[in-house]
Amino acid sequence: MNESSGPQSASQRDLPLLGEPRPERADARRNRLKVLEAADRLFAEHGVKNVSLDAIAAEAGVGKGTVFRRFGDRAGLAVALLDERERELQGRILSGPPPLGPGAPPVERVVAFVDAYLELLDRHVELFMDSENASDGARYRIGSYWLWHQHVALLVEEARPEFDAEYVAHVVLAPLAADLHHALRTGGFELSRMRAGAASVVALLLGPGESAS
Repeated sequence: MNESSGPQSASQRDLPLLGEPRPERADARRNRLKVLEAADRLFAEHGVKNVSLDAIAAEAGVGKGTVFRRFGDRAGLAVALLDERERELQGRILSGPPPLGPGAPPVERVVAFVDAYLELLDRHVELFMDSENASDGARYRIGSYWLWHQHVALLVEEARPEFDAEYVAHVVLAPLAADLHHALRTGGFELSRMRAGAASVVALLLGPGESAS
């Protein structure tokens, strides 16, 4: 990660964008977002496996055929929902307000990213578990994992250039695995406790010299 030309701040480097959706008409986009929002609500309330396409279509106020043509089946809809939420997080990282977006010290940005990711993971842990466990090692073949890894590695390099930023980024992301999150939540950990613990871990890894609160 270290380059002979000298380090650049993470905000000066371009993160690879998650695959862009195909151009779509305004009405098609509205319907797609209505379906995704409806699926989000119903999945959170009932669990992914307990929600039918019929129920999602009714909640969104569109025909079942619209949902089927766009997403294929419930699994395809779940993947699209997770992809949409990860795009939203990426947009906040690239151009949102600090500390998640550019303009804050690097350690604060790492803490803000971990905090935002935990919130996303907590709401969609079932979708993340399906995605990360699709096959052995699937988590580390998902494009979004490597996007988050690059983001964290750039910030680690900026904060502590003497560290192996690529390795430390894996260490920061390791506790964000969906299986671990699910196990902790099932074991009684509140989200607030996990957020505080994650901030402490980042502070221990990357401090002193930056506030990680």
